[in-house]
Amino acid sequence: MKRNIYIKNTPLKEAIINFNQALDEIGYFCPAEEWIEVSQCLGRVTSRPVLSRRSSPHYQASAMDGIAVRAKDTFAASETTPVRLAENQYLMVDTGDYVPPPFDAVIMIEDVNFFGNEAEIVKAAVPWQHIRSVGEDLVAQDMIVPSSYRLGSYEIAALISAAVERVAVFRQPVVGIIPTGTELVASASPDMEPGKIVESNSYMLEALCREWGARAIRHSIVEDDWDKLLQAVREVEPQCDLLVICSGSSAGREDYTSAVIDHLGTVLNHGLAIKPGKPAILGLIGGKPVIGVPGYPVSAQLVFTLFAKPLLYRKQGLVVPDDEKLPCQLTRKIASPMGVDEFVYVNVAKIQDRYLAYPLSRGAGVSSNLVRADGVITISSGQEGVNAGDYSQVALMRPRHEIELSLVCMGSHDLCIDLLIDYLRRRHRIRLLSTNVGSMGGLMALMRGETHMAGIHLLDTERGSYNVGYVQRYLQGKNWRLINAVRRQQGLIVKKGNPLNITSLEDLLNPEIRFINRQKGAGTRILLDYLLKQAGLDPTAINGYNREEYTHLAVAAAVKNDACDCGLGIMASARVMDLDFIPLAEEQYDLCILTDLMPVDWVDRLMDALSSAEFRENLRKMGGYNLELSGQIIAASLL
Repeated sequence: MKRNIYIKNTPLKEAIINFNQALDEIGYFCPAEEWIEVSQCLGRVTSRPVLSRRSSPHYQASAMDGIAVRAKDTFAASETTPVRLAENQYLMVDTGDYVPPPFDAVIMIEDVNFFGNEAEIVKAAVPWQHIRSVGEDLVAQDMIVPSSYRLGSYEIAALISAAVERVAVFRQPVVGIIPTGTELVASASPDMEPGKIVESNSYMLEALCREWGARAIRHSIVEDDWDKLLQAVREVEPQCDLLVICSGSSAGREDYTSAVIDHLGTVLNHGLAIKPGKPAILGLIGGKPVIGVPGYPVSAQLVFTLFAKPLLYRKQGLVVPDDEKLPCQLTRKIASPMGVDEFVYVNVAKIQDRYLAYPLSRGAGVSSNLVRADGVITISSGQEGVNAGDYSQVALMRPRHEIELSLVCMGSHDLCIDLLIDYLRRRHRIRLLSTNVGSMGGLMALMRGETHMAGIHLLDTERGSYNVGYVQRYLQGKNWRLINAVRRQQGLIVKKGNPLNITSLEDLLNPEIRFINRQKGAGTRILLDYLLKQAGLDPTAINGYNREEYTHLAVAAAVKNDACDCGLGIMASARVMDLDFIPLAEEQYDLCILTDLMPVDWVDRLMDALSSAEFRENLRKMGGYNLELSGQIIAASLL
């Protein structure tokens, strides 16, 4: 079967209008309702108003524990002239008890003194005091909730109290999800063969459906085969209100999604002027919408949110709630192509009185960004990007109170930061955001006031010491404190068993050995250059000297997965990946804090974490760490 490879660049707004217009023309949004038991209605949306079937309370009820009386019998009561009521003039009642005529008031039990069978009171009762009248909560035929109302736990209680047994709700939309791709596997394993990809998009989309009130049917993985995809679509389409085909939307050799939709129905759009998500497909089959989402997770999430979310809300009689918007200052420039609406995921934190946005990696395949992101910035098609320092509206994906409790650490990477992230969240409810930009990048961020602290391990090659000289040089006039996190072993990370028999830096001159380096400005890169210079070795002779990674774990992973033979990193990352390690030097990894930017109690909590027995024990298990100075102040400014 011929595949459809023609992809247009339809503007987003135009695609949304055309998609909704096509659905309106076929009457897709005509409401469908069903009646369900009240006990099953949590999260469902009413299709018509719900009226009370009884008054609540349906009798005159005591609102207090005490005695029911006739108010007129108490009018003479005062502190100086108490009134005693005979046994036939009052009735003992508890909260919720029926108050029968002729009684028309209740006196609290603590305001009554008993003398035998007589009740003495010192204050007159007002007619109907402490009595709940019939229908005080609800009167029969009162409207409890209107139509297009999402029912929650409180509403369920009110409905049951009102004798409502069944409610009319909009039928829950059903979304059929078909993952497709010969390279896909159903589950992950540590020893997956190269070229295989774990199918996770359908699980993400299914969960989003549940969040938005819909139900999903996930089909098993379909190979990139015309007949098999055609069969899967014919099987799923009759069962659903919206069909989603995961992947196969681009123009690869085995991308059949567009052609299958065109064969069975109509392709409305193939290709959107958005980034990420350009290859998305919008169409109709059997009077139902079909969305072909790209295979990359970030693209799949974005396209599904842009088109499926409003459709599913409208199908339930609801309007998509507006995202909370927060004006944030960009920490770095974001270039964007003209003519495209680009969506950039960011972290957000508050430093002093500014909200700052930290752009995350823009790779559409970086699914971890969806976990880490606090919000998204939209760069409209008429812009060429935004500059560092500009303010942009961030649509929040996380509650603002979590953002208010965000502690930012930019700089060099170490596994101890992951331990701090977990410890501070569990013990102190502080969210630590870590961005790996290298030691010098962290110092520059401190200079600009864009981070609370920086992880650094900068070797002063003239003095042979770490960090202090750099901090004094770059943070003049600022209140800083240098706290030791760890001392750690740096060395060469090689494959298990060291098959190439690498023992020293000199071995890296062998052109057959593939090396991987850290980025410029990283402390590890500075250390490597220092060691090479001491040994009289030419960096340009190393195969891979200019090939860069941004974390120690990324270096170790590259060695583990045969993307290279060797890299410089810390012992802990080698041990985590079950690799061999040739030690070269011990270095000092410190946290540099700007005390004017970081709340005092947060500094105390950080010091608590660094000094805790739990933190130290976990690092000892990792190996390669010297904890003698952990948690100690190495130096501080004299301001």
